[in-house]
Amino acid sequence: MIHLKKENVLDGYFTKHREQHLEELKQFLSIPSISSLSEHKKDMKDCASYLGNLMKEAGLEHITINETAGHPVVTGDWLHAEGKPTILVYGHYDVQPVDPLELWESDPFKAEVRENKLYARGSSDDKGQVFMHIKVIEAFLKEKGELPVNVKFLIEGEEEIGSVHLPEFVESNKENLAADLVLISDTALYAPGRPAVCYALRGLTGVQIDVRSASGDLHSGIYGGGIQNSIHALVELLASFHDKHGTIQVDGFYDKVRPITDDEKAAYAALDFDAEGAKKEAGVKELFGETDFSYLERTWARPTLEINGVYGGFSGEGIKTVIPATAGAKITCRLVPDQDPYEIVKQLRAHIEKHKPAGVDITITEFDKGKPFITPLEHPYIQAAGRSYETQYDAKTAYIRAGGSIPIVAAFDEILNTPVIMMGFGLSTENFHAPNEHFHLDNFDKGLRVVSDYFEEIANIEK
Repeated sequence: MIHLKKENVLDGYFTKHREQHLEELKQFLSIPSISSLSEHKKDMKDCASYLGNLMKEAGLEHITINETAGHPVVTGDWLHAEGKPTILVYGHYDVQPVDPLELWESDPFKAEVRENKLYARGSSDDKGQVFMHIKVIEAFLKEKGELPVNVKFLIEGEEEIGSVHLPEFVESNKENLAADLVLISDTALYAPGRPAVCYALRGLTGVQIDVRSASGDLHSGIYGGGIQNSIHALVELLASFHDKHGTIQVDGFYDKVRPITDDEKAAYAALDFDAEGAKKEAGVKELFGETDFSYLERTWARPTLEINGVYGGFSGEGIKTVIPATAGAKITCRLVPDQDPYEIVKQLRAHIEKHKPAGVDITITEFDKGKPFITPLEHPYIQAAGRSYETQYDAKTAYIRAGGSIPIVAAFDEILNTPVIMMGFGLSTENFHAPNEHFHLDNFDKGLRVVSDYFEEIANIEK
């Protein structure tokens, strides 16, 4: 059993100002900062401005609304803790679209508390978690007059559309953004009441494959048996990517995969993974994948090649006796350290050329690429995060990888050469990106105290 190792120094402040903070958060959430829709461009600017004011009122300095070719980046800092580490806090103020609107039980941009959950678009991903960090700064400066560490903030408005312009911004401002670690709260707990430090993310790359067998669709009675069918060719090609166990058959694909360490295997085994629960959540009868690896290893620390979509031919009501001239598929790969997305695309191209069926031409279109990321499990900043969680959660911290990708995390690692610590307070069941997104306020309350303790923990680690 885990017990609080010490009383949180800011507990009284957080308790006294809770209702005020929730009202401010509701205002933040009321701004429809949907980065993907052009009609919300003014809302994006308004949200960046509101965020800047929140940061200024908290006591941060040098608040700047940085224009980019897309949406603004908001920065600020407090740098008066001489000799102490510097934390770069990253987050995003943009949100996903809200459709289908009719499935929301309340207005997505009029925050509402029900059963101690705050319902609104962005409540969990990521405005609510960004807001926590700002209020931690405010609490320290109001109560103590200073921070135990130096802090910089970098809050962007394009995370939900792939952080299109942020790598360029980070590269251009890397001296001003230099820090000892990057702290991100945009991930989830392992389970309700079970905190988790995420220390690795998979990278991402992919291609679109377009197959053409003829200049146009052809009558199957006249040409059937005499020419290649583009869908037949596509199916043959797609089947060549895996064996029956799901192991990827692309030459060289696994060559640079970093092995899972014994410590990681032990950490995953200690999580008591619920296979039946995973099947129920996914709505499947059985789990599937590489036979030599556990489910958590396969989804966190092994690469994948997924066929995300297939198209071609006639799919309307009834039947149409046609040989389709074109067919296609979209493929993405989740990558792990030390795989390189550009090298993987070359391997995909070589595999497609090697296995191209007769009688077709193939066009390959590349998708955006994101590199994988990892901070060593034993890093002192990682271990400190686990200790801070355990001051508020009555459970041991889980040290996990995430199967998804946050491309800017790898950019931070590559451009700033800085460890990235992901301390999330959301839950996977909170419907981010879906109707009725919400944030459990119990985790909001605990998060304020965990983050403030983490600042003190970091202050005691030598640079």
